[in-house]
Amino acid sequence: MVIDHPPRLSLLDRSRTRAGETEAASLRGTVARAVHAERLGYHRFWVAEHHGVPGIAGSAPAVLLAAVAGATTTVRIGSAGVMLPHHQPLVVAEQFATLSAFAPGRVDLGLGRSPGFTAPVRRALRQTDGDFSADIVELREFLTGTAEITLHPRPPAPLPLYVLATGTGLGVAAGLGLPVIVGGPLLGIGGDPEPGLAALAGYRRAFRPSPQQPEPWVAISVDVLVADTAAEAADLLLPEAWAMARSRTTGEFPPLEPVDVIRAASRTPRQQRYLDQTAAAAITGTPARVGSALAELLDRTGAAELVATGSTFDRAALAASDAELAALFARPPAHPGVGLPALQLPEPDHAR
Repeated sequence: MVIDHPPRLSLLDRSRTRAGETEAASLRGTVARAVHAERLGYHRFWVAEHHGVPGIAGSAPAVLLAAVAGATTTVRIGSAGVMLPHHQPLVVAEQFATLSAFAPGRVDLGLGRSPGFTAPVRRALRQTDGDFSADIVELREFLTGTAEITLHPRPPAPLPLYVLATGTGLGVAAGLGLPVIVGGPLLGIGGDPEPGLAALAGYRRAFRPSPQQPEPWVAISVDVLVADTAAEAADLLLPEAWAMARSRTTGEFPPLEPVDVIRAASRTPRQQRYLDQTAAAAITGTPARVGSALAELLDRTGAAELVATGSTFDRAALAASDAELAALFARPPAHPGVGLPALQLPEPDHAR
């Protein structure tokens, strides 16, 4: 079972650290995964920004993307995202304009406003509440050459902007005429989909066209892991789920651990509940099961892009999962009428 005429497919890699592995190796693993994604035909490769998180080495998206740009030639690359409250808009514009000079036509800038991991991290970042919408406007003016300061280097064309959106972020994106990337509870996976659908409908109703984006555009972000059997796919999810459970119960977000180590570890009933919640919010299983679940989710949300965010301890198994997911979006149906429903969804003007 495959997805016929699907939306765009992309990967988000958070540079997760692994037990027994250096953080430098985690960053090199991100670059290697981007190279593999390009060979598999992925449309876009995203990286993230986290500060002071023991289990994540990706703290500097622009720097990491420069390494990714140098190792690839065709796949689009972007941040999902730069946390704008941590930075001055001019500095972000300069960083990504410089990056675009090395990878012209391939760079996308996703913007979020998540707070720092802990209070000491927020203090170190000099984080303030700020005005997210105003900061995006200022950043866009630098990138489009309409600010009172001329940006150097000047990008040959405005960089596409995306908003990592929760409830209020959707309103910001609609008012500024920007595409959104949504995930988490808004997708309603394993729960009630209606609140998320209502929020997305509100974004589409309130959307004000902009030069970048003439119509509403939505990408969805979800953990996706594919294996030959449901049990193998569940094992792929276990390292990330266990790290999340420990984070929520002990305050520690550790590196990914091998599955056998996790199975031997004792766990509290509360930790088991978090493990179950993470599993319910992810899409895992055989290619047929994952393809069916994704087709339903993409159809329900009207998404134009899937941002797959899965990670696991075993890099070889993760590479195999990435390949299986790419195949779902690439293979034609074996027989007419066999496969998943065709999805005719809008693309942003800059997508290529």
